[in-house]
Amino acid sequence: MLTMNTRTSARTGLSSRAPLRSSRVTYSRSRLACNAKVNVEQLKAAQEELRTYIQSKYCNPIIVRLAWHDSGTYNKEVQGWPAAGGANGSIRFQPEIGHAANAGLKIAIGLLNPIKKKFPEVSYADLYQLASAVAVEVAGGPKIPMRYGRKDVESAEGCSPDGNLPSAGHPFPDGSVSPAEHLRKVFYRMGFNDQEIVALVGAHTLGRCHTDRSGFVNPWTNAPTTFSNLYFQELKNNKWTRKKWNGPMQYEDKSGQLMMLPADMALLWDRGFRKYVDLYAKDENKFFEDFAAAFSKLLELGVAFPATAQA
Repeated sequence: MLTMNTRTSARTGLSSRAPLRSSRVTYSRSRLACNAKVNVEQLKAAQEELRTYIQSKYCNPIIVRLAWHDSGTYNKEVQGWPAAGGANGSIRFQPEIGHAANAGLKIAIGLLNPIKKKFPEVSYADLYQLASAVAVEVAGGPKIPMRYGRKDVESAEGCSPDGNLPSAGHPFPDGSVSPAEHLRKVFYRMGFNDQEIVALVGAHTLGRCHTDRSGFVNPWTNAPTTFSNLYFQELKNNKWTRKKWNGPMQYEDKSGQLMMLPADMALLWDRGFRKYVDLYAKDENKFFEDFAAAFSKLLELGVAFPATAQA
């Protein structure tokens, strides 16, 4: 699944817009870009291997989170690549991988390194986003429209600044006074609207929080490796109370086995967000449709695809 907070932990197939063609497309190399071409054969082979590999490792949630955190640094107000952030593979470098929001994601990078070694002409940026799309699909979620040709940054010089990713609760690094305000500041900066925000946070249907990474604990649903609309059903239909413990503020159901973050509760309490929670709780097909569109957009943030980019 995807976790969206600056302190939060791991969360958590793929379809293409057009058939992959058996050709190679060459792109110009910039000083910070270390990939020069898209090898379509390797992309197709990597995709098929990832289907089996991800399922065998039960690593769907953390793979989705890795892609999210690589692309979710994007700032539409900043001009130029890679300064604007986005899906460029910078998360594999220090200091970015050491940011509090990325706790535990070295595990995900390590999981994908053997795939990168086997298919060296697939950029890290393409690999991370491809793997996340596969992870969603093989968990039972929608097919994610994809394009390829993302450039990799090749050093820490291309890393994004700390604090660009969403935080689960107070204190918010951007000075927001409420979780809803913070969510809008972060996601509007990336170019998303309220409907897309709610759809994307629905990825919390995958995965769980870990005290050794985020400080939070427990899954959002009782099926944390299955992609569905169960997150919205739990959020809407359960009674959530503040957890009494020594950890950061979170909410729990009456069983004490499920949790919600303050940022999750904002979707329930904010009028602009709540209507989409209600919609997705009752209509999984609509959730899948909207999630696929918003997630595809997320995976392309900050990417200037050449006109000849492979779809």
